[in-house]
Amino acid sequence: MSRRRTAILISGRGTNMSALISAAMDPGFPAEIALVLSNRPDAKGLERAAEFGIATAVVDHTDFAGDRQAFERQVDAVLKDHRIELVALAGFMRILTPFLVNAWSNRMINIHPALLPAFKGLATHERALEEGVKLHGATVHYVSAEMDDGPIIVQGAVPVLDTDTPETLAARVLDVEHRIYPKALELVASGKARISGTRVTAGGNDGETAEPLIWP
Repeated sequence: MSRRRTAILISGRGTNMSALISAAMDPGFPAEIALVLSNRPDAKGLERAAEFGIATAVVDHTDFAGDRQAFERQVDAVLKDHRIELVALAGFMRILTPFLVNAWSNRMINIHPALLPAFKGLATHERALEEGVKLHGATVHYVSAEMDDGPIIVQGAVPVLDTDTPETLAARVLDVEHRIYPKALELVASGKARISGTRVTAGGNDGETAEPLIWP
């Protein structure tokens, strides 16, 4: 089986990165984590990736004097140097320009701590509690030009409890994130995830049953 060479882009500790690396340690997993790249040289996730023997790289956004496209061109060059086929954003705290989004169209995925299209942006758990929703969760989606947008691959939901704080809710959502992100990467790398307009289906070959796209 040919495994898709995948890069994980991080800015911090990379907990979702660790979940993806752990899943990819199975030789039957269709993606190989070939690179972890950060825009911050002090990102803790770089150390963790190195412990797994994974190549790491830093493209420090502060070196580009606010020129986001110049920064992204360097990121793109590093990805190409490592023969990357798929990109997974895991806490990569940069708003992308159309350059990088278009360069990796349908080959770049992201995880967001909310049930999109609800609660795009930051402070998702606080906002969920303020709005009084009964379900919250996480979403893995293809990256599009709009922030926290793009066809949804997998979602996972948790109940919002009356006793929840932003911290307790965040902890339960993070557990879901660690479950659904490897599943989403598996679907994308295997070719089972298929984009049809704004929707993603996950059927196999003709005659196979489509896989569910929500956890649990």
